[in-house]
Amino acid sequence: MPLLFESCSDHAGDADAYGNFEAVEIMVSSQANGKIMSLKLEEGDLLDQNEIVGYVDTLQLHLKKEQLLASIQALQSRTQNVRVQIEVLQKQKANLEREKRRIQTLLLDSAATSKQLDDINGEIAVTDQRIAATRSQLNTVNRGILSEMKPLKIQIEQLEDQIDKSVIRNPVKGTVLTKYAEESEITAFGKPLYKIANLKKINLRAYISGDQLSQIKLGQKVTVKIDVPGDKYESHSGTITWISSEAEFTPKIIQTKEERVNMVYAFKVEVPNDGSMKIGMPGEVYFSSNQ
Repeated sequence: MPLLFESCSDHAGDADAYGNFEAVEIMVSSQANGKIMSLKLEEGDLLDQNEIVGYVDTLQLHLKKEQLLASIQALQSRTQNVRVQIEVLQKQKANLEREKRRIQTLLLDSAATSKQLDDINGEIAVTDQRIAATRSQLNTVNRGILSEMKPLKIQIEQLEDQIDKSVIRNPVKGTVLTKYAEESEITAFGKPLYKIANLKKINLRAYISGDQLSQIKLGQKVTVKIDVPGDKYESHSGTITWISSEAEFTPKIIQTKEERVNMVYAFKVEVPNDGSMKIGMPGEVYFSSNQ
């Protein structure tokens, strides 16, 4: 809807409702403890969603992670030692197998005895038993290491999550309203850093009496007017997005030209904002676009 300007003298009749503009304000708080190393924003800055605006010191978290990784590496070295033992035994068995084949050849030529063959078979059997025992030991060690490594890996995942949350990411696209912290300050989990709101669409929270309630419905198009210099009004198109289901006392900030009523119903009108509407600014609602 194009903007329309009219003087107060051309202002046909009183508004159907009066209210003040507000926006959905989001308080962005710290998800980490420590020194704020960077916080690149100022009040009035327009930020994109998921934009990185700073981070909290993560040195101690990284050091703890390195310590856990070193512990995992030490555990893994225990399995490597057992595997080396198995490889040595397997090489010994391969040498015994070659010796056995040599003895079998000599035995055919009556150059060796059956006792030599029995002895070599006995050595092979003992080596097989040692290999089996070492493999059993490896399985036992693996189970033990797995039980020790699992909580260490979980701790690493927790640290990585904490490191990720030390990065300050802007949750929604909007304008920074208030900045509560500065670089080099010490912050804590849940401590406010800044407040942001999307001002591209702004809500006018207005109030009507009970006998007007039947005149509005969700999705209804209405006209919102604000004061501009030169004793004029500026008109904007808005949409009713919420209607209260309960009556309440009229807020003191609402001033109308008619006699105030005790109980009213609140409703919200969403209005595209070109920058002319500010949080807290008063506005008027007209149910008929002809007003």
